[in-house]
Amino acid sequence: MATDRNSFKHIVAALVLAVGFSTPCAAQSDRLDRLFEDLKGADTEQAARLEDQIRTEWSKSGSPAMDLLLRRGEEALEAGEPQVAAEHLTALIDHAPDFAEGYHARASAYFALGLYGPALDDLRQALVLNPRHFGALAGFAVILQELDRPQEALELYRRIEQISPNSPDLAQAMERLDVQLEGSSI
Repeated sequence: MATDRNSFKHIVAALVLAVGFSTPCAAQSDRLDRLFEDLKGADTEQAARLEDQIRTEWSKSGSPAMDLLLRRGEEALEAGEPQVAAEHLTALIDHAPDFAEGYHARASAYFALGLYGPALDDLRQALVLNPRHFGALAGFAVILQELDRPQEALELYRRIEQISPNSPDLAQAMERLDVQLEGSSI
């Protein structure tokens, strides 16, 4: 009987932990869904504010240690130290391989280092984990532009447009690519 009681205690403890850890994730998911819904009808100013709120939600890994690694990587990028950033972000990804923002941030470090292949790989992984990641889509488009693949870049900007129709700078980026593509077809 004592063994049954201990087993029951372990099951209850596991259930409490599972519910406790899943509730914030569900709450974050609901909040993100509302923000994305609002984003579809937002004007440019509102879109910028909503995108910032979404980025803030994306930067929450659920672990203070992982959040610290992300912050250190971002700070190193801002300080012009992409190699240091890549090292912090690689540690983050090693410990939190399902955290899309880690891949997105490391892609920025790789891009700054001129490592387009690894940057594209990280952006792909960020999009596998978070298909609505407009930052990863934009980063992908920028690299494709650098690689002189304007048609593919434009397709990615159109995907961003479906997520955030009035995203700041989106119309200009698409217009530049339209002009470039029209000029190349003459």
